[in-house]
Amino acid sequence: MKKIALISDTHSYIDDSILQHCKEADEIWHAGDIGSFEVVEALEQTGKTLRMVYGNIDGQKFRRSFPLDLHFNIEGLQVYITHIGGYPGKMYNRVITQIKKEKPGLYVCGHSHICKVMPDQKHNLLHMNPGACGQFGFHKIRTILLFEVSKGKIENLRVVELGMRGRL
Repeated sequence: MKKIALISDTHSYIDDSILQHCKEADEIWHAGDIGSFEVVEALEQTGKTLRMVYGNIDGQKFRRSFPLDLHFNIEGLQVYITHIGGYPGKMYNRVITQIKKEKPGLYVCGHSHICKVMPDQKHNLLHMNPGACGQFGFHKIRTILLFEVSKGKIENLRVVELGMRGRL
């Protein structure tokens, strides 16, 4: 069993509340729009396995360091992470091609700043978007997802609200 902290759209922002949840996980997955290497360094300092993709705001240095698409297997679950991909029923053709090829059980994207978890019956997978945990964007509440992966299944999924976007 692996505990996962799924985050996205930090936009150069990381704080103790995000890091505390990440420290309790076995792995941290970041679905893009990282924004700064200070965020990467802070996540690396947790000592956890880090899996990241770059997003549309991330420049060439990020694009050389992280992939656009990340495919891997964890605890018997095939996972696909990208930043911009769309939702079931409204996915980009590039993403549909990846899904048909890799056949993930879990498809993760960021970008929308909207926390959403929904099944995709057509592609036989679960879609997750953790929303945004950074301060930049139109979202009102900063969110992340925490869950466990065991024997190919997602268990104990929960949304963590980190408070209002914006600084005092």
